[in-house]
Amino acid sequence: MNRVLAFKLGAIALLILLLLIPLHMIGGMIDERQQYQRGVLQDIARSSSYSQQILGPILVQPYVKTVKQWKTNEQTGKRYEEEREVSGHLYFLPERFAFDADMTTERRARGIYEALLYHSDSKVSGMFQIPPRLGLGDDLDTYRLGVPFLSVGISDIRGIRNGLQLQLNGQTLPFAPGSGAPIVGSGIHAKLPALDREGGQPLEFAFDLKLQGTEHLRLVPVGRDSQVMLSGDWPHPSFFGEFLPNRRQVDTSGFTAEWQTSFFATNLEEVLQQCGYSSECQALLQRSFGVSFLDPVNQYLKTDRAIKYALLFLALTFATFFLFEILKRLAVHPVQYALVGLALALFYLLLLSLSEHIAFAKAYVLSAAACVGLIGFYTSSVLHSWRRGLGFALLLAALYGLLYGLLSAEDYALLMGSLLVFGVLGCTMVLTRKLNWYSVGRSASQDKKS
Repeated sequence: MNRVLAFKLGAIALLILLLLIPLHMIGGMIDERQQYQRGVLQDIARSSSYSQQILGPILVQPYVKTVKQWKTNEQTGKRYEEEREVSGHLYFLPERFAFDADMTTERRARGIYEALLYHSDSKVSGMFQIPPRLGLGDDLDTYRLGVPFLSVGISDIRGIRNGLQLQLNGQTLPFAPGSGAPIVGSGIHAKLPALDREGGQPLEFAFDLKLQGTEHLRLVPVGRDSQVMLSGDWPHPSFFGEFLPNRRQVDTSGFTAEWQTSFFATNLEEVLQQCGYSSECQALLQRSFGVSFLDPVNQYLKTDRAIKYALLFLALTFATFFLFEILKRLAVHPVQYALVGLALALFYLLLLSLSEHIAFAKAYVLSAAACVGLIGFYTSSVLHSWRRGLGFALLLAALYGLLYGLLSAEDYALLMGSLLVFGVLGCTMVLTRKLNWYSVGRSASQDKKS
């Protein structure tokens, strides 16, 4: 390899490394703008309501239990019986639980940043089957029962948008703030009539819940048989949690999803027994599922993914530029390589700034067209031919088209990238198969002398 070729290749490699500096700065700007967007989302959620998690309803029976214990007097050695009272709660899960929600989304903007809120119009219903003697058997006589209540955990009660009324066996009972049950966390509760101590009466319940939240809605299937139906107008839902929907349908008009679980799958009764009754039960909250309303790939994520291919893009563009140089026996200065590289780097800055105001696809087309037009005009003079400049611009436009394909086809990005690199290498080998690399960089007179 002659010195001219070695110098040129070394200069191109150095330029690519130096161009990583502005690309790194643009990448930092993308992260910064993304943090601003997250901050706006948190501010809007702080002013309205955060993501919502619903746990319940759970039937809670407060009690005071008389505990008798034999003790020995240390001074006299005599045994005596001591009585003390212990307070606590009995928890009952529904035999049947149904949750049917119709959800709509709303965009809230602060400056150029947007956050997505949802409004859920839900109908909650089901039935409790109280066990005989409250499941305590002969020990029931040692319990003094308080006023039972129905507890519903709602993670952010600021999102409640209606006056809540409980329908219980034909009676209408009001809800009050506070869940009343430590293991449920924040929420609401409704006081109930006294339970039948002996019989196992069923309790049919129903209530409407209008709820507002951000990001996602999460539910805990508390019933022995739970059926959850969610539908909404958001065309890009993401289903998550311990259970995926049994049936779902997603199209451009929205989504519909249905879950059905049982105690065999959730094991909630055992989890409830293992929970400490003095604090919120995380194990109970983890048996949940739901739907997310986050934009799956927003403009910042797409721009960040695009800039990850910048090194490959620079290498392919410089390789194409270099092929024009050696095949057409042209002399292209490293400064001209640097100017083309800076134009390629500015593409990502244009893409970032434009995508904050218009759709990402339009921003991508405008940014790519601006860079292709600028570089094509410049290379027409560098390559001493408008046809060569046009050919280079068309190749660059094809690369931008392939890059957009990589961004759109996330599942096939690696495959498409591998095929692209292999194709470029194949074209280079075909075009240079008869090239005498020892003569690259030498003048025609030097070739004749040799």
